[in-house]
Amino acid sequence: MPVFEYKGKTLAGATVHGQMKANTKADLERVLRQNRILVSSINKKAAEIQIKFGTGIKRIEISRFTRQFATMIGAGLPMVQCLDILSQQSENKEMAKIVTQVKESVQGGATLSDAMSRHPKIFDQLYTNMVEAGEVGGALDTILIRLAVYREKADQLIRKVKSAMVYPSVIVIVAAGVTFGMLTFIVPVFAKMFAGVGAGLPGPTMVVLAISNFLQNNIVYIFLGLIATSALFVWWKKSPSGALTFDQILLATPIFGTLVRKSSVARFTRTLSTLLSSGVSILEALEITAKTAGNLVVAKAINKSVLAIAEGDTITGPLKETGVFPPMVIQMIGVGEKTGGLDDMLSKIADFYDEEVNEAVTALTSIIEPVIIVFMGVVIGGILIAMYLPMFDIIGKI
Repeated sequence: MPVFEYKGKTLAGATVHGQMKANTKADLERVLRQNRILVSSINKKAAEIQIKFGTGIKRIEISRFTRQFATMIGAGLPMVQCLDILSQQSENKEMAKIVTQVKESVQGGATLSDAMSRHPKIFDQLYTNMVEAGEVGGALDTILIRLAVYREKADQLIRKVKSAMVYPSVIVIVAAGVTFGMLTFIVPVFAKMFAGVGAGLPGPTMVVLAISNFLQNNIVYIFLGLIATSALFVWWKKSPSGALTFDQILLATPIFGTLVRKSSVARFTRTLSTLLSSGVSILEALEITAKTAGNLVVAKAINKSVLAIAEGDTITGPLKETGVFPPMVIQMIGVGEKTGGLDDMLSKIADFYDEEVNEAVTALTSIIEPVIIVFMGVVIGGILIAMYLPMFDIIGKI
């Protein structure tokens, strides 16, 4: 659908301008007239060719925008003025551009939720649904504060999980780099020295030399093979069946699986609690939660519960049958349903599992650190010992 730039005046004589998607100029003109805007010009916007990786906007920037927007709305400032101030204050040019476009859409007569929904990569379905609920219920400031709190806690959870993954990944990469460097640069020096001696070599030394020779002779093929394998893995992981299988394996992993499961439960309960307390219906809230679950196994379980609830079942029965959620979570959700305080109970579960994720990250770091150090010691120490064994034999013979 093409984008048109328009200019006009309101019935009060104020000049307005902005951008809006429409099939034709006539369609846009009709929409603007319905919003009581006297159109002076409509021009089709030229298509922009841009090459971007991602949106260029970090999660923390969206969370910061939400918190500042909530504070301004709560202070009684007009919405357009709030958006104008935030667009000017933003240090990220891309974020400033998006906020400006939202402001112009609102000036053109669109609701805030509709204006934000035109930028789904920045304001997802959860975000726009909550804003819409706040607009309809006349409690936009309250909803925005709730949304800001939700995003801040969600960002904090993501940072915790990433911190647990980054440390071992970096150590493994460093260990692999050191090992590769020793086998391709240091071991060949020893190999030339041993060849000059002419003596028989011990078994461990022969194995290390064979690995070193293989790496040197096939370095290009190994490099191309790694690239092809990585590309194939990315393609497989992006396919529906591959993504589901990967998430199943991830949940079944002894150490990381526990962390992923706890973080998924925390995200599920936090998201569902925020939506329910904002006035979103249970079925719509569950559908949105499934899309933002971050794990296809959890999303599939939530979608099954949506179908069961639509047929008149309670939420606890379907969730229990999936086998994804711990028994304690199911029991607490059941209590929340019976007492009519499901949103409060879900919030308590989310707080509890946030602490569980903290403990899991600490435990994971404490376990992985010594394991990796021992592994590096065995591999690098083994290579060094294998290289010095022939020297011991030579010295013994002398």
